[in-house]
Amino acid sequence: MIEARGRLSALSGHEREVLDWLSRGSSNKNIARELDISPRTVEIHRANMMSKLGANHAADAVRLRLEAQLEDVQEA
Repeated sequence: MIEARGRLSALSGHEREVLDWLSRGSSNKNIARELDISPRTVEIHRANMMSKLGANHAADAVRLRLEAQLEDVQEA
């Protein structure tokens, strides 16, 4: 789980926002609307985020986010 937190710390603010919206089940188009950016920009942030996390699928990225949250809860 420490690995999950380390990987997430490598994300930029925009990449983290995209991951947060993905975790809520939002589509690229909806994320673009919420963040007031183009869908293409969301795709770029998403691709960079996936690369930094070493994730092959959005579900892998969301799983890492959840693991990091569980780690935070266990430390409290």
